[in-house]
Amino acid sequence: MKNIYLLFLSALILNACSNKKEPSLEEILSTNNVDQITSEKIKIDTELQELTANLNKLNRKLNSLNKDKNTPLITTFKVQEEVFTHYIELQGNVQTKQNVLVYPEVPGILKEVLVKEGQYVKKGQLLAVIDDGGLAQQVMVSQTNEQLAKTTFERQKRLWNEKIGSEIQYLQAKASYTSQKNATNQLIQQLGKFRINAPFSGIIDDIFKEKGTVVAPGQQSELFRIINLSNMYIETDVPENYITSITKDKKVEVFFPILGKTVSSKIRQVGNFINPSNRSFKIEVGVSNQDLDIKPNLTAKLKLNDYTSNKAILIPQSIISENAEGQQFIYVVKDKKENNLAVAERLVIETGKTQGDFIEVTKNLTTDTEIILEGARSVNNGQAVKVINKN
Repeated sequence: MKNIYLLFLSALILNACSNKKEPSLEEILSTNNVDQITSEKIKIDTELQELTANLNKLNRKLNSLNKDKNTPLITTFKVQEEVFTHYIELQGNVQTKQNVLVYPEVPGILKEVLVKEGQYVKKGQLLAVIDDGGLAQQVMVSQTNEQLAKTTFERQKRLWNEKIGSEIQYLQAKASYTSQKNATNQLIQQLGKFRINAPFSGIIDDIFKEKGTVVAPGQQSELFRIINLSNMYIETDVPENYITSITKDKKVEVFFPILGKTVSSKIRQVGNFINPSNRSFKIEVGVSNQDLDIKPNLTAKLKLNDYTSNKAILIPQSIISENAEGQQFIYVVKDKKENNLAVAERLVIETGKTQGDFIEVTKNLTTDTEIILEGARSVNNGQAVKVINKN
């Protein structure tokens, strides 16, 4: 009986020990007991080593089961024909053939200024008047004398036709009338120089002299600047190697950076002279300016269509590599299987013009060829690859 009691007591003690709660890490650290803390560290290190060993075993097993682990993953695309329009980009300045400084033809005092800056004027419109110093009175006297000479001539002519007057009287009257008429016309022409008229329709961009100013012909004596903003064009230099592709009536896209404006136009004139200093020729591109916001000397960027192909094959430039001989090549996929495994094959190509990030392939590439896109620079010729295109 005593032995049974001892066994029962031992069982109770063991059960109490097994149900005793393990102290937490914070509780162990709070004890500041070096031996206890060291013991806990050794325990955790042992558990960590066991976990690492188990993890390595799992990785080795997965690697042995995953046969495609070392196969490069790639994406592809199929080549298709498309329309390819190539442009060259140049820069030019806006100009106008009707940008004129108006000068006086005779000296005198500026009597009247009849226009304002920014005013639109028509061809022949009176802009200003210079004091003629009495020339208008001389014209009136000359016109009166001309009228008298004309009346005398007509009378003598009538008498001569009736065989009454003498021939010498008729000829003298005719000569007198002709002379007086010529004198009047000369005075009228001279008087016209005191009146400043618009040489063409346009806008008064600047007025340099005020009313009452003494003016005279010559440099630094301009009166007005007149600009016709409806007849604008852009002039630029084109490299000579484009002489066969940049021709009259070719379409041009014109962009004005300052205005943030793009207009469509065409080449209206192509120069016939190659500048030996920069090996270029000039072209003119007409500019529509209905809003009158395009000004002379404004900078413009031009996109000129120099080449178009209706059946072009384009690929990204980023997938092209180059070998030691300078040949360009890409990688295509061959022997593609149901599980998307394939073989990368090197294909030497020839290329043409570029546009942005794409370039035209001119030789050795046909439609529906499957080209490696992502991963193109990390594969080798004949290497197994796996295609992971997203549907």
